[in-house]
Amino acid sequence: MATTPKTSSHVTVFAADWCPFCKKLRERLDRTQTPYDLIDVEADGMDEVNEWIKSVNDGNRIVPTVLYSDGEHATNPEASAVRAKLRELTGQE
Repeated sequence: MATTPKTSSHVTVFAADWCPFCKKLRERLDRTQTPYDLIDVEADGMDEVNEWIKSVNDGNRIVPTVLYSDGEHATNPEASAVRAKLRELTGQE
């Protein structure tokens, strides 16, 4: 299994500019001012990140893939699910 990327945020979104699902998730998180780090999977040096994405998506490089600070991940989640997970991670109700 590929190495899980290191993150410093509770929510890290792995996305690509060409992806309409990524754009939709980012817009919905931004609208509610939900904090997240954004990683462009198309940038140079993303080979290990893309291998991790494929390892958690049955060999497919699916974006958006979201990594949470507890090590869990989600593929193409709804913004509401990301916000709920963030509340869980930060102890907010």
